[in-house]
Amino acid sequence: MTVDTCGVDFERSKPGRALIARARPFVKWAGGKRRLLEQYTPYLPASFRNYFEPFLGGGALFFHLRPKRAVLADLNAELINCYQVVKEHPEELIEQLRKHKATERYFYKMRESDPDRLSNLERASRFIYLNKTCYNGLYRVNSKGQFNVPFGRYKNPVICDEEAIRGASGTLKQAQLKVSSFEKTVQQARGGDFIYFDPPYVPLSSTSSFTSYTADSFDEQKQASLAETVRTLDTRKCLVMVSNSDTKFVRELYRGFHIETVRCTRSINSIGTGRSAIAELIIKNY
Repeated sequence: MTVDTCGVDFERSKPGRALIARARPFVKWAGGKRRLLEQYTPYLPASFRNYFEPFLGGGALFFHLRPKRAVLADLNAELINCYQVVKEHPEELIEQLRKHKATERYFYKMRESDPDRLSNLERASRFIYLNKTCYNGLYRVNSKGQFNVPFGRYKNPVICDEEAIRGASGTLKQAQLKVSSFEKTVQQARGGDFIYFDPPYVPLSSTSSFTSYTADSFDEQKQASLAETVRTLDTRKCLVMVSNSDTKFVRELYRGFHIETVRCTRSINSIGTGRSAIAELIIKNY
């Protein structure tokens, strides 16, 4: 039995319907797909059973589809904790976020705080605060797993987006969240399920690599392992879509699949003139 990709059905009389209709990412994320959703839409499956997203990040496609049943995962434990708190305790989180200050001194105090000494609610609040006030909304950690992005110097950052948090909370109610590798996340995927992989992209050059969302980088070996996982899912008759950079290496990894090209404007670049539209790939097996 398939479900429509528009996901959850809500009657107009049900509370929270409008909030869920406005669901959108509540954090900034390098490589986020909000700007590409219009281009992605023609390439999405017409229907599917369960939805899997092993590299969750900002979750733009998940919030766009609003599937009835979803398994959402990432190796970034701070990110998944944040999603869990948004799902279960949106009002408490909003209250916590209202207490933050957009000053450089306060930013570095929060950055230096140890998340392991905080409650899950406090960790989520810290995560969103740093995300909204750090440079370009990057999430980058060093080899010890410590967040190390500098202060962003924004004039008036929106630290507490109440509508986005409440809308996301409603959409996440039926989703399963886990800290997990992509291999383990899709072990239970079966025919008719839709899996969207949005891994750290293969660098376009030796100086453009940005894969440090966790303490371990996502190298070519892991890219090859991902491609092998996609082929395994294909044999199970799952519906699979992958996004990645347009390089010879990526095209070779997914030889035999349908490969489409979209244009994306890079939003994370230290030089404003470097934010031009570049080609990215959509790889799919359907």
